[in-house]
Amino acid sequence: MGQIEELPDDYDESLEVNKQPQPPATEAKDEFTPPPPEELPIPIKEERLKDLNAGADPMAPQMPPAMEAVSTHTTDELADILNRTPLFMTDINKAYDENGENPFLDAIRALQNEGTRGDVAQNFREQGNEAAREKRWADAKEHYSKGIAVLLAKEDKWDKPEDEKEEARLRREVEEACYINRALCHLELKNYRSTTLDCAAVLKLNPKNVKAYYRSAMALFSLDKIVEAEDVASRGLKLDPNNKALQMVAGKIGERKAVLERIAARKKAEDERTRKEKTLLSVALKARQIRTRKTDQPPEMEDVGIRLSPDPLSPESTLEFPAVFLYHMDAQTDFIKAFSEMHSIEDHLDYIFPLPWDQKGEYKINTVECFMETVTGGLIRAGKKVPLVQILSGGKVEVVDELVKIYIVPTSKSAKFIAEMKARKET
Repeated sequence: MGQIEELPDDYDESLEVNKQPQPPATEAKDEFTPPPPEELPIPIKEERLKDLNAGADPMAPQMPPAMEAVSTHTTDELADILNRTPLFMTDINKAYDENGENPFLDAIRALQNEGTRGDVAQNFREQGNEAAREKRWADAKEHYSKGIAVLLAKEDKWDKPEDEKEEARLRREVEEACYINRALCHLELKNYRSTTLDCAAVLKLNPKNVKAYYRSAMALFSLDKIVEAEDVASRGLKLDPNNKALQMVAGKIGERKAVLERIAARKKAEDERTRKEKTLLSVALKARQIRTRKTDQPPEMEDVGIRLSPDPLSPESTLEFPAVFLYHMDAQTDFIKAFSEMHSIEDHLDYIFPLPWDQKGEYKINTVECFMETVTGGLIRAGKKVPLVQILSGGKVEVVDELVKIYIVPTSKSAKFIAEMKARKET
């Protein structure tokens, strides 16, 4: 979140963090004094050094002891040695020597636990602040988490404080700071739910912490939880009405709320219109005594269905049905998207015929018969010139899954068709 430029609560803004520290003045020395052999960071392998010196140029200058030590080890050996040094450590499992010891690491761990519980937690807090200044949010989060863990740990392995009241004050201060600063880290890392949890912990400690309200509002806004974000921001502004950060996030929340309200209002209007259309359609079907039924597996027809046209909300509109002509004897079909109740089968056959695949010329208006299945599974002859509404009304046939099915059969094959449909019904 590049727009957020906050620093943890306890930064000293007077510090010149970019100013390079000046090294302490020391007396100049003419000669380099090497450390004694036992203080060298890398031990010398004497046998290897003898082998190197045996083949070396006797006129070459002698190397410093540290460089001699390095030259007596292989690359892998040097890597193992460096890994035991905290500054270069990359694998904790390889940080110990053959005796399972590492005095450097033990010393650092001892320093981390040196002091009272409050002192140790304060140390982690300061490390977190340093990482946060450099915007190393993941590292800062870990330091703050360690500080919180110290404060909440059941085991008390730290020094006893001399001043109990001062220790309690320090713990209280550090706990609130670690939570609110960790909330900032979570916010920058887009861990929005964790941000809200840390802010909630802060507000339990200090209900007047305005930054907790701000960061929680930002996280909730990012999660598009506008109602909750608005509530948190308003609570913060009651405490600090002139807070610029809270005013900014409150403005964003208000804009998003207005957008969502417009979307909700539009959806509500669409839902209400759909409800009215369905109600009016149901009334129109009942008034015409047209039976309908839906199955568990309706055919895929996208947005096609029974509707009132031209105005779905007008009772004076005409019913239209999607329909399919089934040329059963030749395994062919034609789909009609909108079959008006006032039109007849012949009105559609008139523009469909002649059929491109009818090589024998069997399908002509005067040489075909039309059939529809009844509610009981039988057949009726449907008059080609009769309006569809007259065929569908009365309850003998039903419209299944909003699709009207009409069989178109050559008159010469009607008897065979009827026999096949009857046999299918009986099986």
